[in-house]
Amino acid sequence: MEMQWLRTFADAAETLNFRKTSERLLLSQPSVTVHIRQLEEYLGIRLFDRIKNRVVLTEEGRYFKQQADTLVEKFDSTVDELQSFAQGYRRKWTIAISPLMAETVLPYVLHSFTKAHPDLELVIRVEESEVIEELVESGEVSAGISALKPAKRVILHEVVYEDPLLLIVPRDAYDDERGPVVSAQEVLQQHFIFTHHHPVFWEELLVKLRVQLPGIRTMKVTQAHIAKKFIQEGLGVSFLPKSMVRRELIEGRLMEANFDLFPLPSVATYFLSRSMGVLENDFLSRVQSVYFR
Repeated sequence: MEMQWLRTFADAAETLNFRKTSERLLLSQPSVTVHIRQLEEYLGIRLFDRIKNRVVLTEEGRYFKQQADTLVEKFDSTVDELQSFAQGYRRKWTIAISPLMAETVLPYVLHSFTKAHPDLELVIRVEESEVIEELVESGEVSAGISALKPAKRVILHEVVYEDPLLLIVPRDAYDDERGPVVSAQEVLQQHFIFTHHHPVFWEELLVKLRVQLPGIRTMKVTQAHIAKKFIQEGLGVSFLPKSMVRRELIEGRLMEANFDLFPLPSVATYFLSRSMGVLENDFLSRVQSVYFR
């Protein structure tokens, strides 16, 4: 029995459409039919019934689908593990990280962390903060970095750093010394305010803004890096964590406007894990050293 027969059957059992399976597996439709027939001949069991222009699983086919899915998944997992072993990896560590962290601190950390642990296969999953706690709790990932404090006691957590919020506006034609003072009130009233790219502070902040500045216009942009790009293009303004825009401010691609209407909150970033071992402590310390450098 060939693995490709199993792979073809598993997909066809899901789609119940040989044409779709051929497209998904990049096979010709006759090849799909041949694989199914060869598998049925090998097993001595009919897996599909052909009813007019439709295919349906037989009772045996429905039972075998679960087994085939398991066999294909196990085969692919074994191949991945073998390839990792051939590359010198002897351990695997998976971390889920929010998009904000993935774009800011993470690139600085990876170089030193992977160099310190050459036998470690590091898997990075970029996930929204709302699901990271669940991934850590289930053991699907070893650790997580999230904008949300975990709700369950079983999850250990530590503040990685706290970030002040800044009002970020497009760069103007002046340099920092010659330019006029940028009025927060004016830019907020004259531009769209990009909102909801952070899971914590927006609802309370918008209430305060609307009290102080009735009639402001908002636009939901749920990814911070997109909001940042829109600001650079002059499409609007937003409140962003300092770590998110530190490089752009230094390089002069964005500008901070002085905001004095009311105190802005700070936002925390959390490290989540089920236990704090050597890898967890090392990764956390490297993230903190990069941020506070």
